[in-house]
Amino acid sequence: MSILVCGSMAYDTIMVFHDRFKNHILPEQIHILNVSFLVPDLRREFGGCAGNIAYNLRLLGDDPLIMATVGDDVAPYRERLESLGLRQDHVLHVPGTYTAQAFITTDTDDNQITAFHPGAMMHSHLNRVQDAADATLGIVAPDGRDGMLRHVNGFSEAGVPFIFDPGQALPILSGDELLHCLKLARYCTVNDYEARLMCDKTGRTLEQLAAEVDALVVTLGADGSEIHAGGECIRIPVVKVNDIVDPTGCGDAYRAGLLYGLSQAWDWSRTGRLAAVMGAIKIGHRGGQNHSPSRNEIAAMYKSAFGETLWT
Repeated sequence: MSILVCGSMAYDTIMVFHDRFKNHILPEQIHILNVSFLVPDLRREFGGCAGNIAYNLRLLGDDPLIMATVGDDVAPYRERLESLGLRQDHVLHVPGTYTAQAFITTDTDDNQITAFHPGAMMHSHLNRVQDAADATLGIVAPDGRDGMLRHVNGFSEAGVPFIFDPGQALPILSGDELLHCLKLARYCTVNDYEARLMCDKTGRTLEQLAAEVDALVVTLGADGSEIHAGGECIRIPVVKVNDIVDPTGCGDAYRAGLLYGLSQAWDWSRTGRLAAVMGAIKIGHRGGQNHSPSRNEIAAMYKSAFGETLWT
């Protein structure tokens, strides 16, 4: 089964503010907000939803396809993909643009403020899902608006089941567009804030949204996650970690676990638990792609957390 990962590829510039944002933002003065945060720690990482998800799928032993658009500065990222053995058949260079760039500031409570330059991502509609003829499962992750809508329709027309993952793109999608995407998707995944926003934009309850798909997955941070499927709510506990280093990319690692479980035809409990393990592994490392556990190490963490053998 070939998993097609549609979404952004980006460079992440990650900065750490050694304090809490709330100590420096006056709620009664946000209409004239003018703040500056000293960030002694700065690094540049490979990121983007498609890049991160594909990286984690590779750790799990999968051979995913990436569908994304990149700019003139993509050479370092292409070298990385090649070193990882990730195929680039559908990574399209758009001349005269930059690869998408995220500038992320994290405080000591793991809150984040992000500025994002989309660059080549705004041309994601130039790619066609139908060109990935061997795809049998997919995900539409945050990307350019037109590209996301085209990929949703493309998966539907090709008869390929997919996860709709609106994420950071929720503000640029209307309520009607969100409902259209849900009706065509087999699955949907959001975090708890995104779930509330999606309810507000569509005028639907969470239960009504869940009825549009086979499964609606809602991540809850430190409270684990919930999978709404078949009229039930399956609760997935969080996997405890010794150190919470950086939340950047944890959602993408979680989604890779979902995709892998789906590709193996696992039940939702097992699939959700693997997703939780992948998120926990990621949060212990800086950046979206600096964790490198072996399959045996992933299985050992799964068994330690849930008392079950992941694979034989």
